[in-house]
Amino acid sequence: MLPEVRKILYSTDLSKSSTAAFEHASYIAKKTGAEIHILHVVEKLSNEAKITLQTYVMDRNVRHDLLQERVHNAEAKLHLRQENFWDNLHADELHVRQQISSINVVEGFPAETILKYAKELEVDLIVMGTHEKGLMHTFLGSVAKNVLNRAHVPMLIIPIAVKEG
Repeated sequence: MLPEVRKILYSTDLSKSSTAAFEHASYIAKKTGAEIHILHVVEKLSNEAKITLQTYVMDRNVRHDLLQERVHNAEAKLHLRQENFWDNLHADELHVRQQISSINVVEGFPAETILKYAKELEVDLIVMGTHEKGLMHTFLGSVAKNVLNRAHVPMLIIPIAVKEG
């Protein structure tokens, strides 16, 4: 017998294709009554990027504000995507929104942070979309691939939505 799905970690890169992954996470939550935890990881700057920032922006407070703005911009984009998703959902489906237990935007290394949250939250399923860039990492993308290789819970990876036309 398969394990019960009580907690879902939906990790988003905020790309347009990530909406398809959230649709799947919401559907599973609706069918199982599971909690949804939403996570977006703002990738840490490389050492080279930090040195460049320090070289061109001398004021420490301005540098700090610039780094914080990356997180705030991601939070605003995630909020907007959520509102658009729920605004376009049929009224009979809106109750699923009550199953969202947490929404987190954090700075870190994406794969490691996703795995850390999955463990801390004791999720039963990780849902992610594929990457929009390039073809494989041909199919998965490096973050999804790294999480898949190291996850200790089942994963559902949703391919980029194919538009019919």
